[in-house]
Amino acid sequence: MPRFHRLATALAALLLAAPAAAQDFSQVEIETTKVAEGVYALKGAGGNLGLVVGSDRAFLIDDQYAPLVPKIRAAIAAVTDKPVSFVLNTHWHGDHVGGNEAFAESGTLVVAHDNVRTRLSTDQVMAAFDRTVPAAPKGALPVITFSDQVTFHVGGHTVRAIHIPSAHTDGDAIVQLPETNVIHTGDLVFYGLYPVVDYSNGGSLKGMADATARLLEMSDENTRFIPGHGPVVIGRQELAEYLEMLRVVHARLEKLIGEGKTLEEVIAARPTAEFDEKWGKGFLPPDRWVRINYQGMAPAKDAK
Repeated sequence: MPRFHRLATALAALLLAAPAAAQDFSQVEIETTKVAEGVYALKGAGGNLGLVVGSDRAFLIDDQYAPLVPKIRAAIAAVTDKPVSFVLNTHWHGDHVGGNEAFAESGTLVVAHDNVRTRLSTDQVMAAFDRTVPAAPKGALPVITFSDQVTFHVGGHTVRAIHIPSAHTDGDAIVQLPETNVIHTGDLVFYGLYPVVDYSNGGSLKGMADATARLLEMSDENTRFIPGHGPVVIGRQELAEYLEMLRVVHARLEKLIGEGKTLEEVIAARPTAEFDEKWGKGFLPPDRWVRINYQGMAPAKDAK
């Protein structure tokens, strides 16, 4: 199994199984990749981070888990001595917001879509994984929120956060860096593995596909994307392959559900068959991914 598949499997298990406090992060190392001038991707044990370094300050995209904050700080310090003025959460899941409180305590302003603060403020249920996520501490809540988009000016870099409705969740944001032609996709993109679609919290497979199509429309042949999970940098061709998989599987599921097929019949039809070799070796094996999407897409009476 390729290294990024192993990492993705481990981080998804961390997100969807035990709380961060119960995990052993002692062996996790933060790997830093330069994506463009002043733009870096950091990989650890959660969603891929983005770091924008301007002439006067730094801007962090997501912050993984609280126990990893010292290692994340050390990785940042290795490329800049500028203060991290902002951290933007691409959505509310724990492997993207776990460091909020620690960064906020040191003066970093936490920013996210309105729905991220709403989700973090109260207990949330992820029905597909039979998990209840407790409300975050008050100190971990975003102190700046936005409804559509917000723009930051970070010492020579424009950092534009854009809300994407009903995709991975209902509070997703992508981050566009026009000067360097880089886009951080958050968890709209799980490259090389089937993506988590959080139907309980406003997500949908169709929304994931529509969001990916929008990312392609915003890009050109030279755009570099930092996915939420998988390798830290992909190009337009890889994103187009991901979109094709999402579109085809969604259309097949929609057709089978429309024909009144049961869950067992849909799984037996193998709607993901030709994609399983490339996408089905991560945290979610094909049958489980089909089950999650069937239960999210089918009428309530048929979804069990």
